[in-house]
Amino acid sequence: MNKIALVDDDRNILTSVSITLEAEGFEVETYNDGQQALDAFNKKMPDMAVFDIKMPRMDGMDLLQRVRQKSRMPVIFLTSKDDEIDEVLGLRMGADDYVKKPFSQRLLVERIRALLRRQEAIESNVVGETEETKLMTRGALTMDPLRHSVTWKGQDVSLTVTEFLLLQALAQRPGFVKSRDQLMDVAYDDQVYVDDRTIDSHIKRLRKKMRSVDDEFSAIETLYGIGYRYNEE
Repeated sequence: MNKIALVDDDRNILTSVSITLEAEGFEVETYNDGQQALDAFNKKMPDMAVFDIKMPRMDGMDLLQRVRQKSRMPVIFLTSKDDEIDEVLGLRMGADDYVKKPFSQRLLVERIRALLRRQEAIESNVVGETEETKLMTRGALTMDPLRHSVTWKGQDVSLTVTEFLLLQALAQRPGFVKSRDQLMDVAYDDQVYVDDRTIDSHIKRLRKKMRSVDDEFSAIETLYGIGYRYNEE
């Protein structure tokens, strides 16, 4: 049974998310602030953690920095819709993904499961090679699914789990169009409903991150009314 730590100063979130995760078979520990969580982590690390960013005593950023000094356990940030700068900084500091408040608890569960699968694959080193797990190179792009790493022209690009899955789905078959519905199936569990704008927003963020290392990045093409296509450069 995987142990998940929830760190948030909102008791309602701690209670509701704990109930959901326990119903999904996880063991859950809850903490009201970063310092309380760090004290517990110094005794024993959980299998992964979900941090709010803005908390009293020690915020999520400070907690992540302390955790990364001794552990690579997966971490998801909970962010507000206005925390884009914090999201980028958090990913650069070593967060693995973020989920925006208010959020679907089903979506959070799926992101937790995806990160745990990835972590287990990395630690076991016995994963069979498939299209989803093998190292992929497409021109200037290199993706390592087991380590969740992406480089473009040799430069690291920090992506969330969702962004990684979307880029992987597009780049696996250069020149072929993926509809928004197909991309939704890749990125989300079938019990989670998202609209077209959600996929468009992820693609917009994905392009922005790629252009942060290459102003001329244009490998992801929009076909209006149809979907998206990856063009190998």
